[in-house]
Amino acid sequence: MVTTNQNIETAEPTNIVIFGVTGDLSKRKLMPALVRMLCCGLVHTDSKIIGVVNNRTEEVWINLVREGMQEFSPEIIADESRWKKFLARLIMVPGDLGDDATYQRLAESLAEINGKKNAMFYCAIPPAWYGKVTGGLDKAGLADESEGYRRLVIEKPFGHNLESAKRLNKELQSVFKEDQIYRIDHYLGKESVQNLLVYRFANSIMEPLWNRNYVDHVQISTAETLGVEYRAKYYEKSGALRDMIQSHLMQMMTLVAMEPPVEFTADAVRDEKMKVLRAIRSIKPEEIKIHTVSAQYASGTVEGEEVKAYVSEEFVSPDSATETFSAVRFYIDNWRWQGVPFILWSGKRMKSKASEVMIRFRKPPFNLFDSHASAPAANALVFRLQPEGGVVLRLNAKKPGLTTDNEEMVMRAPYADDTGEVADAYEILMHDVLTGDGTLFSRADEVETSWEIVEPILDAWKNRVSVERYRAGTWDIPAMEELTKDCVGGWHIPTVRK
Repeated sequence: MVTTNQNIETAEPTNIVIFGVTGDLSKRKLMPALVRMLCCGLVHTDSKIIGVVNNRTEEVWINLVREGMQEFSPEIIADESRWKKFLARLIMVPGDLGDDATYQRLAESLAEINGKKNAMFYCAIPPAWYGKVTGGLDKAGLADESEGYRRLVIEKPFGHNLESAKRLNKELQSVFKEDQIYRIDHYLGKESVQNLLVYRFANSIMEPLWNRNYVDHVQISTAETLGVEYRAKYYEKSGALRDMIQSHLMQMMTLVAMEPPVEFTADAVRDEKMKVLRAIRSIKPEEIKIHTVSAQYASGTVEGEEVKAYVSEEFVSPDSATETFSAVRFYIDNWRWQGVPFILWSGKRMKSKASEVMIRFRKPPFNLFDSHASAPAANALVFRLQPEGGVVLRLNAKKPGLTTDNEEMVMRAPYADDTGEVADAYEILMHDVLTGDGTLFSRADEVETSWEIVEPILDAWKNRVSVERYRAGTWDIPAMEELTKDCVGGWHIPTVRK
C-alpha cells in the first residue's frame, strides 16, 4: 500500500455498504483493502463500513472477518491497534437481500456525517442479484441524493451476451443515473495499466511512432498457470472469451489504441475508448475460423505439479466444449490503425503466469549489415502488468567484437522496485468511487458495444460439441502460430524474468 506523501484527493466521510460481505471477494480483497485505505487516508476516518449479513450474528460475522484477514492479510491482524480501529468502523445490518425490510434497516443504519449521508453500495454478489438489490435500494429511497451522494458498484460479468447486458443496464438505469453507476474492472485498477496511459500521453517521444506507419501489430495477453479452481460452475457458462477478452483485454485494447482525450476526465477518456470500439471491424461468420482460436487444457504438468484436464475438474461436464484458451484477431478501421492486427489472447494452465501488452514495430526497411549478419529483429515495447509490473524495450545493438553482428538488447524499467509502493487495484478503484472519478470504470455504451463485437463469435461457438486440446503447462497451441503467421515475430510468448 502506498504510504509516501502524494497528492491524493481526500474522500468525504462515507457509509461504505457491502452486499455479499461474507463472500470470497470481500474476504480476499475488499476488507483488507479497506483496512489499508483507512490507515493511509484513502478512506476518511469518520467513514462507516456496513455489512449486510444474512443468518449470522454480529459475533459470527466479526469472526469471519478476522479469519479472512488472518488468511489473506495477516499483517493487519498482527497490528492490534490497526485492527481495533477497523473494528470500530464496522456495522452489521441483518437481513435477506430478497426482503424489502432489509433495505429499510439499511436506510436507518446510514450515519449522518458532517450533515450528509453519503453512501457507496458495493455489490460483491452474483450478477443475478443486481436487479433485486437495485430495486430494494430504490424502494427504501436509497438512490436519492438529496442527503448525500449515492454510488452503486457492480462487478463483472456485466451480462452474459448483448441482450442480457442491455437488460442489466436498463435495470440499473431505471433507479440510478449513469454517473452513479460504477462497473468495476480490477484490471484497469492495476498501477501498470494506468502507467500505460501516462506513458502514452505524458511523453512525446512515442507519439510519432504510435500508428500504422511504424507498428506491425499489437498483442495483449493474459497467461495463467492456475486452472478454473473454485470458479468451475461460473466458467462452464462463460469460457475464456467471455471471462477475459470481452471485458479485461478489450478494455486494454481501447487504452492502447485511443486518441488523446481533450482532458483527463471520465467522460473525455471514455468517449475516446468508445470511438475505438465503434471502429472495430465486424467479424463475419465465415471469418470466425480464420480470426479466432479456442482450445481447452488437457492434463499435464504445471510448475512441477501434475494437474488434471479441464473436463476432470469438479462441476465440469466430462464432454464440455468450453474454451480455457481463447484468441481473437481484431482490426480497428480508422486512420491511425488501419491494417494493424490487434491480437488478444488469454489462457489457463499455461507454462507461466504473465500479463502483457506488446507493441511490435515494423522491421527496418533496409538491412545495412546484410553482408555480415542476419537482419536485426523488429523492435518491441512491452508493458508488463504482472507478475512484475514495468516496461520493457527490445532494441538491437552491436555484439562486442570486430564485426557488426547485432544482438537484441533488453532495457527494463520496473514500475516499482519496492512492491510495497504499489497500491492494490481495489484500493485504487474504491478510492476513485469515493471521490466520484469514473475514468477507470466502464460506461453502459462501452459494455454493450463490446458484447456486440464478440457476439458473432459466441454464436458460432454456441452449439459446438468439441474443442481443440492443449497440454497443461505448455505453449503447445499450433493454431496460434497460424493466427500470427503474417505478424512480424509471430506469436509473442511472454517470458518471465527469473
